[in-house]
Amino acid sequence: MHEKLLQLIAKNKDFGDEDAILCRQFFEPISFSKNTIIEEEGKVPQFLYFVVSGFIRLFYYNEKGEEITTHINCPPGFITSYFHFMNETISSENLECITDCDLLRISKNQLETIINKKKIFKDFSLSVFQEALTYNETRANELATLTAEERYNKLIKNYPSIIQNVPLQYIASFLGMNPKSLSRIRKNNRK
Repeated sequence: MHEKLLQLIAKNKDFGDEDAILCRQFFEPISFSKNTIIEEEGKVPQFLYFVVSGFIRLFYYNEKGEEITTHINCPPGFITSYFHFMNETISSENLECITDCDLLRISKNQLETIINKKKIFKDFSLSVFQEALTYNETRANELATLTAEERYNKLIKNYPSIIQNVPLQYIASFLGMNPKSLSRIRKNNRK
């Protein structure tokens, strides 16, 4: 189950057999069923997850009790409530498996240990967190500047498998619209 992560790390760095052994030692394989909440709001996130297969979302409840999806992860990639994970603070977000998922996970203490053991893991973890910051900044900018249809078209262009694997209400929420608006956009795109 570690192969995708090993390939991702090796793509950008000098990565040897000793590094692969450490990666296998510190990243724990785990599987969850569809609709499982793996990190709950009101708690400090315990793990950084690498998605080997499946789809995961990060969401919170607004003041009306509605679920607002802030992130949908398509494999392979990392996901957690980054700010709260790194700062060990209580999160207002939930992490839920949208489909059955195969994951690798690492705790904050384990991450710090592996980072201190080898520079390659420090550099890689910095790039992961920089990508997360860039992603969140880009997403905020797109929500503010792109039309709903532009956001949808960009999503399906960059992540076509999301439509077959993620319920439309989660996609609509992620794109900052209601499901009726998304249905209308999808209908217009088919014409």
